Amino acid sequence: MTSRRVLIVDDDVMLRTSLKEALSEDGIHVAVAGGGAEALALLGSIEPDVVLSDVRMDDIDGLSLLRLLRERAPDVDVVMMTAFDDMPTVVASMRDGAVEFLTKPIDLHQVRAVLDGIFSDRRTRRQRLRQADVDDGPLDGLVGRTPEMIRVYKLIGQAASTSATVLIRGESGTGKELVAQAIHRNGRSAAEPFVAVNCAALAPTLLESELFGHVRGAFTGAVASRKGRFALAGRGTIFLDEIGDTSSEFQSKLLRVLQNREYQPVGAEHTELTEARVLAATHRDLESMVESRAFREDLYYRLRIVEIAIPPLRSRRADIPLIVRHVVRRASVALDTDAPVVSEDAMERLIAHDWPGNVRELENCLMRAIVLAAGNVIRPEHLSIGSPTKRAADQPSTSLNDIERDHVLRILESTGGHKSRAADALRISRARLNRILAKYGLE
Repeated sequence: MTSRRVLIVDDDVMLRTSLKEALSEDGIHVAVAGGGAEALALLGSIEPDVVLSDVRMDDIDGLSLLRLLRERAPDVDVVMMTAFDDMPTVVASMRDGAVEFLTKPIDLHQVRAVLDGIFSDRRTRRQRLRQADVDDGPLDGLVGRTPEMIRVYKLIGQAASTSATVLIRGESGTGKELVAQAIHRNGRSAAEPFVAVNCAALAPTLLESELFGHVRGAFTGAVASRKGRFALAGRGTIFLDEIGDTSSEFQSKLLRVLQNREYQPVGAEHTELTEARVLAATHRDLESMVESRAFREDLYYRLRIVEIAIPPLRSRRADIPLIVRHVVRRASVALDTDAPVVSEDAMERLIAHDWPGNVRELENCLMRAIVLAAGNVIRPEHLSIGSPTKRAADQPSTSLNDIERDHVLRILESTGGHKSRAADALRISRARLNRILAKYGLE
């Protein structure tokens, strides 16, 4: 059975004594300390799972104790208690690693709810640590073991063994550039440059100059000659993302590059040769665009020597747990924080969601959850996703105020409007819930 050891640190003898008696009745092993110095001295002998600490104490204040606990006992979860619920204290506590902040007078019902949540998080963390945490071995950031992704990996390998032009298809956020990078890094020219260009982000006139370069005086502002991306790619790879958003004029010039391996810098009277391999990508239906003459048919076939279609995330849900573990590990490094574990109910929600924005949307969702997971466990309430069938256009606003307001409303609705139960579910005091409701005019 998971241990349930709590150390109460408070210079108010009546408070720490009454809390000890009440929590001991719940089967929790409770020790008490009258200040920060005494708490630090007891650490080695009692090895607490949770520390409930006052903020204002004479010898070592609560915030200083919190920082010391993070250094000396990083596995201990710390809950701060104070009558001074001012914003700087709350921010400092949560910034320095507290998992919750309780205001005095202490509500015993709330304390029990908070501790139940923390002990549950600790069980989840231990279960995940006992599981074999094998490296999923992502191929250049691509993660997945479903048959659909195995087919993608095979095509990447086949494409990498040649210099053929490749057309990469897939919805936005599926990882088309990752596929292009994987082809390049596993190919013959891996040591050469990989140059990516988002064709949709540039106006047609700028796109031509960006790719082919220009000579001095070619247009207003061209005060010096400039090499284009094809020249910079050398014998490497140039990746043309969103090729379906280019103009007919540009498509004609790109076709010449693919046919003759030559291009003409803007304003120049000469042509230049290129040895760069071309990889292109699009989320558009190029076949329909060819029929409507919005995309050149000859260019379509030139680009589609090899075609790799990346499946949307909703069609390979079995890969989601692998992707989640990979993203959490990588994002935690970027955020300079310990990698949290994902609870089973949170993982179920992640698997059930349709992810209209695909892996990119999942990454953004997890980044936010890592920031909010104070107990180092990602739970459903940390996930900013709608119902499984909703599309991105139906998602709520992602401003911090809107997220807070919508989350509180959902919890209130789930408790039938019962504020005490809602406060327990949110792991905040009833007074703090009332302030949030007043803030958004929800009283």
